[in-house]
Amino acid sequence: MAAPVTPAGAEALERLRRWPGEHRVAVGLSGGVDSSLTAALLVEAGWQVEGLTLWLMSGKGACCAEGLVDAAGICEQLGIPHHVVDARERFREQIVDVLVQGYASGITPLPCSRCNREVKFGPMLEWAQQHRRIERIATGHYARVRHADAGDPLPVPTSAAAEGATVAGRHQLLRGLDRHKDQSYFLYDLPQEVLGRLVFPLGELTKPHTRLEAARYGLRTASKPESQDLCLADHHGSMRAFLDAYLPPRPGEIVLADGTVVGSHDGIEHFTIGQRKGLGVAWSEPLHVVRLDGAMNRVVVAPRREAARDRCIVGAINWISMAPPAAALEVDVQLRYRSAPVAARLTPLAAQPDDGAHGRPHRCQLEFAEEQFSITPGQAAVFYAGEVVLGGGLIQAHQV
Repeated sequence: MAAPVTPAGAEALERLRRWPGEHRVAVGLSGGVDSSLTAALLVEAGWQVEGLTLWLMSGKGACCAEGLVDAAGICEQLGIPHHVVDARERFREQIVDVLVQGYASGITPLPCSRCNREVKFGPMLEWAQQHRRIERIATGHYARVRHADAGDPLPVPTSAAAEGATVAGRHQLLRGLDRHKDQSYFLYDLPQEVLGRLVFPLGELTKPHTRLEAARYGLRTASKPESQDLCLADHHGSMRAFLDAYLPPRPGEIVLADGTVVGSHDGIEHFTIGQRKGLGVAWSEPLHVVRLDGAMNRVVVAPRREAARDRCIVGAINWISMAPPAAALEVDVQLRYRSAPVAARLTPLAAQPDDGAHGRPHRCQLEFAEEQFSITPGQAAVFYAGEVVLGGGLIQAHQV
């Protein structure tokens, strides 16, 4: 700690020192540099910190064996307790099984947001409360929370506010300051009761700031490279290897929209909407995947000019920073983690009874200002008003 603190690090420390309420927290430690610095900042800010690592999978993998070792080493370095919670069964049921079923049916699931809600944040908070009587959890996510007691909430679209979609008394999820690392897209599905107990010390930092601060502390993970893939892909070597471990080969046809057969495949799970390369199809012009037909086990392809869509249906919506709107509103929509937000008109739709049983009755239609390429069923559509995450849901296979 001999190196001087950077201005960004000093500001992060000051925010943590001014944090209202009890300064006891469980830090979700993955063994990466982001969660490591989160713990170090909280310790320096005077918080009573305990490390908490979820054991998600057995065997080799960045989020498992190596991650557990690095997380334990960081806790030893910082002089804080370290707890390992066995979450393998929950991870298998909520993520692995759901992912396999989704791919088999012809959708491309987004496991990260589901994992954050069903495996990580809620269960971590519950464990910390029950076993350590700790009421807050912190992680190394690049996102921010404006808590309900922090003063006036940030505004939402006037068209929504006019219909009574007030944000009063609600915690708001905000983008991280570093737009290149902003992870709010994966956090849209968190409930209010969890959001209100979160601490994101890195929300105002950039990734270069994080590296500098981690080096200042001499953290063993300061120069650890980032994982570039989904944890399951890391664990199995590739996403294809993961799917092949759970799904048997299912040969089928690659067809045009009119049913013309142009090729063959060994499983629709190996394709994604918008894909052009690797189709193994010889045609007069480049073809892109536009639909995965689970019932017929077909990959439907078309020229790029026929692949764009101007609308889609989004279901299983979680309205996080505002109440469900009663009328249409203009929003910015992010359709993939790395994609830029696009303008759209959001129109609420009648709830589906079968969704209500799972606490996700809200649906909407999105009509885009410009046609969008690669709208992918199973992926998340997250709604923003500036830096505020209004809510989000899962893109459904059908359209209006």
